[in-house]
Amino acid sequence: MQMTFISRLVGLSLIAGLLHVAPASAQDRAPMTDRVKDVASIGGVRSNQLVGYGIVVGLNGTGDGNVAATNQTIQSLLQRFGLTVDANAISAKNTAAVMVTADLPPFSKPGQKIDVTVASLGKASSLRGGSLLITQLVGSDNEIYAIAQGNLAVGGLGITGNDGSKVSVNIPTVGRIPGGASVERLVLNPFETAPSLMLNLNTPDFSNATRLARAINTTFGAGTAIAMDGTTVKINPPKDADKRVAFMSAIEEIRIGTSAPPARVIVNSRTGTIVISEGVRVTPAAVSHGSLTVRIKENLNVSQPGPTVVTPTAVVAPGGAPVVTPNSQISIDAPPARTFLFAPDVQLSSIVDAVNAVGASPSDLVAILEALKQAGALHADLVVI
Repeated sequence: MQMTFISRLVGLSLIAGLLHVAPASAQDRAPMTDRVKDVASIGGVRSNQLVGYGIVVGLNGTGDGNVAATNQTIQSLLQRFGLTVDANAISAKNTAAVMVTADLPPFSKPGQKIDVTVASLGKASSLRGGSLLITQLVGSDNEIYAIAQGNLAVGGLGITGNDGSKVSVNIPTVGRIPGGASVERLVLNPFETAPSLMLNLNTPDFSNATRLARAINTTFGAGTAIAMDGTTVKINPPKDADKRVAFMSAIEEIRIGTSAPPARVIVNSRTGTIVISEGVRVTPAAVSHGSLTVRIKENLNVSQPGPTVVTPTAVVAPGGAPVVTPNSQISIDAPPARTFLFAPDVQLSSIVDAVNAVGASPSDLVAILEALKQAGALHADLVVI
């Protein structure tokens, strides 16, 4: 009988040192510029989500089978064509109940085509080779905005053997129909009629909002744009629709200098991936990293007394029960702890390189960064995902 116990202790000590990482100076860093269309969007001009319930037919025995909801759907569908059938007598092995989803882009007009995604709702094992029957797609207001129908393109593959074994490649229960839905209803947006338009930054930032308003006013004149807050810039566009389109097209092509994002260190604790953004500073500190491994090995020594000796007249040597004697072996492995320092103005990549050089695992690296943050040496937001 053997039992092994391993205990790993990671020691971290933060002492005075020479670690200092400084961001690049304004002269060394080239100004970052982005188009307005890459950093902001027009308020109210967005896509809308559509959803619908439908039936996929023509499957090769990979459908739902005996599912009540699917059978009832088939029964209702056949009744529309004047056929009366018993739902319990329907076999849906070649049919599957599905949910159909789509995104309706802004400014979509009736008759335009949009892509749809079809996903199995019941027990179907694959939608490969199936065709979606006419399906109404509704919005959050329960109004019909598109009609979908067509043959599915399924990238997955699923095979089931007679003994119950299965082989699946990707996801065979989800497919797409490129251009599979026709838009039936126009979605109104404030672009044409609103007296003013709002540009919303993708990432809120007061500096970028101020720069955006300043760039628009420089191009089109003072008072054209006003920064409302860290996200929204109010714009006064022309009243005529054609001039308004040209006006927004010109605004989207304006390039503005965007400020650097907040200093952050992003750590993925599962994969050990670390991303360090610009502006991360580490004040003087030193890190000592070491490990202690304790192994306890338990052995049991068993001794068996001699057998019982019996003569015709009496018992001469009675036997005994087995005797168990524990035997413990303890070993300690304590490699010397290593301390690493950084010279002033070291590159950001050297932080992770130095930590990796001492043999720190991803979990140790997270612990070191958290300790630096707690000690006040890491001047950045530490985000662990």
